Amino acid sequence: MDNSRFRTMLLAISDKLTEDNVRSLKFLCQEVGKKKLEKVNKGIDLFECLIERAAIAPDNTELLRKHLNQIGQTVLLNIIDEYERGATGSPPDVTLPDAKEREKINIATEVIVERLGRKWRQVGRKLGLQDTQLDGIQEKHSRDLEEQVRELIRQWMKRRREDARVEDLIKALRDCRQNLTADLVEKELGAH
Repeated sequence: MDNSRFRTMLLAISDKLTEDNVRSLKFLCQEVGKKKLEKVNKGIDLFECLIERAAIAPDNTELLRKHLNQIGQTVLLNIIDEYERGATGSPPDVTLPDAKEREKINIATEVIVERLGRKWRQVGRKLGLQDTQLDGIQEKHSRDLEEQVRELIRQWMKRRREDARVEDLIKALRDCRQNLTADLVEKELGAH
């Protein structure tokens, strides 16, 4: 993946972070080290430290996603989604759900990624993805179950375009007897 696009994406996120957001991120990023964290004043400084430690990279946004979610900045996950869609070569003119629905889907995604596990293929079939697409996802992220689930939801959104709704994700979970995960998604959505 393109390093300059990755850095542009990080800069866009950094520009939208408040001082409190940066303080919270510093608290969550203890792997950076106290001395380095003292010098960090902006999101971009923190991201640079995370790049140096290989905690984030053009093909690894997992930690960044997790921390943005933890500080309640799920709306910024859309910037990462845009970056990753561009990296996979998706046409830029694909119509997506509105921002509010995308935010709900992002919240649901975080819960599903944490909870779904090996049943992701079954849920993928309920969402209408073909076995060949599921095989491609499994091959692309062969050693990372969480990334397989995340990619599944990305592919589903790309397929459904502006018709992608969080309710469809919840229904697919329930159809696959993943009721606890569906309940947790609804609970998390209710909290936002």
